[in-house]
Amino acid sequence: MFPEYDIIVVGAGHAGCEAAAAAAKMGSKVLLATMNMNTIAQMSCNPAMGGVAKGQIVREVDALGGMSGIITDETMIQFRMLNKSKGPAMWSPRAQSDRMRFAEAWRLSLEQTENVDFWQEMVTAIEVEQGRAVGVRTSLGITIRAKAVVLTNGTFLNGIIHIGEKQLGGGRSAEKSAKGLTEQLVSLGFEAGRMKTGTPPRVDGRSLDYNRMEEQFGDENPSKFSYTETTLLAKQRSCFITYTNSDVHEILKTGFEKSPMFQGRIQGLGPRYCPSIEDKINRFAERDRHQIFVEPEGWSTVEVYVNGFSSSLPEDVQLKALRKIVGFENAKMFRPGYAIEYDFFPPTQLNLTLETKLVENLYFAGQINGTTGYEEAACQGLMAGINAHNKINEKAPFILKRSEAYIGVLIDDLVNKGTEEPYRMFTSRAEHRILLRQDNADIRLTKLGYELGLADESRLKAVDKKIAETAEIIAYLNNKPIEPGDINSMLESLGSAPIVEKQRAGQLIKRPNIEIHHIAEAIPAVKEYLSKFKVDSVEQAEIAVKYESYIEKEHTMAAKMGELENYIIKDKINYRNIPALSAEAREKLLKVQPETIGQASRISGVSPADISVLMVYLGK
Repeated sequence: MFPEYDIIVVGAGHAGCEAAAAAAKMGSKVLLATMNMNTIAQMSCNPAMGGVAKGQIVREVDALGGMSGIITDETMIQFRMLNKSKGPAMWSPRAQSDRMRFAEAWRLSLEQTENVDFWQEMVTAIEVEQGRAVGVRTSLGITIRAKAVVLTNGTFLNGIIHIGEKQLGGGRSAEKSAKGLTEQLVSLGFEAGRMKTGTPPRVDGRSLDYNRMEEQFGDENPSKFSYTETTLLAKQRSCFITYTNSDVHEILKTGFEKSPMFQGRIQGLGPRYCPSIEDKINRFAERDRHQIFVEPEGWSTVEVYVNGFSSSLPEDVQLKALRKIVGFENAKMFRPGYAIEYDFFPPTQLNLTLETKLVENLYFAGQINGTTGYEEAACQGLMAGINAHNKINEKAPFILKRSEAYIGVLIDDLVNKGTEEPYRMFTSRAEHRILLRQDNADIRLTKLGYELGLADESRLKAVDKKIAETAEIIAYLNNKPIEPGDINSMLESLGSAPIVEKQRAGQLIKRPNIEIHHIAEAIPAVKEYLSKFKVDSVEQAEIAVKYESYIEKEHTMAAKMGELENYIIKDKINYRNIPALSAEAREKLLKVQPETIGQASRISGVSPADISVLMVYLGK
């Protein structure tokens, strides 16, 4: 019935879609198996892509030739660049997406990708021969053979949905859970665990009073994710902000006795940095309000996502509490929030290629590895698809270093540290984050994507042009003399000290509150010169000039990071006695008791700042 495939991808979420697309573009014959063809690339939680550190990952996926950035650009309804008031290492793109269009665009893209076939059915087992994955077996008893298998099962492995005292088998609302795979993998020697995540209720936007909320607009000049020629947004939809209050909290507390989280019915750990609303008011009892983001789910639909109100309390408690939020007094609920508990496999059982150590040619990607987030899943899927293709074609593995990409940081963290709670990417996890900016992902990774066969030649030429233009602009700025009379009025208007003699434009840009557009507005010749170049090239040059010393230090630090392995921690330390460490670092270091500074630096939750504190403490 079926031919033998090169690669079978099980699961069509964000990881599965990227894995299938990448392997197929590289030339593998791929079968994408999913339980429901109508939920390919479903946004199970919030209808958004990107955010702090996550936006950098989407840019990296795009630079390598993945599809998430392109799909996001085609279907977003709002774009915001977060953290623009901070340094460029913190700038993070985020897009509000049209949930239905996002999933549709992904499906249509995959259908138009040569070498991708589809099969709608539950996969219940991996076919293993002599320690090697050779295909899958389905719920109908069908065996489909392949040279490699990529598992991207998301939250579906033995998934249980919790709403108050009710428990429903399912991997997502109204969708059944996947059975059989966990049990087989455990029988093969894999260690499995349980995790949980949650989602808030969805409400009818027609029943909300937006006039009582704070409107949150998109950027005045919206950017995008992909480095390809995707279309910029011409119009945007607003989000809104409101807050919980003491009345909301009191109503929520009435449901605690039926809470699956507080009554011990949920065994899996949830995401530390995205707690449920009941967890927030329990852990932060001193706070009298919590922020709620009211996010539209698309251009035309009235469905609204209540970001910040994730809950597994009984549905009647959720609705009563919602109606005490300002602007929600007459809210109608489409469906309640819920928690979902599911199986995962600690990622220390993987190689850096995401191939399992126990079964050759079997790869895990996404939430099966203990991560949370569309972006984290997408990049793992991309890497698993690339490496599965390379392995069966006897090509070298593709592994990104921590100094090359956030993707490299994520996979290195998972494989070398593991995770006991849903892993989410933060900028603080990357010790080289000023090198791993969202604006230079194309410069860092497009050549690698081109060599893999994912990024086409036009992308490579665009990057080469950007690099050349950036170098030209940097040279111009570092040599362009500026007279005091031409610039001092502008400097004084910005609260910056006037100059008394000629200075190079580059020196002025190094000032904290002076940006390249200020100089361009004051000096017509500079403005005319810069107008010849693309905005991206100008931005890249400005960052390179303004943060030159920081970037050089980061390059030096990257070269020296290997030396941390030589710093031995000889004695057992009570890390509770080092108050300058973050609370999470104290907890994790105390548990692991690392033998070297290098090992300590790779413990999940220990940031570069914590390592600096530790080195000072040890006199290093």
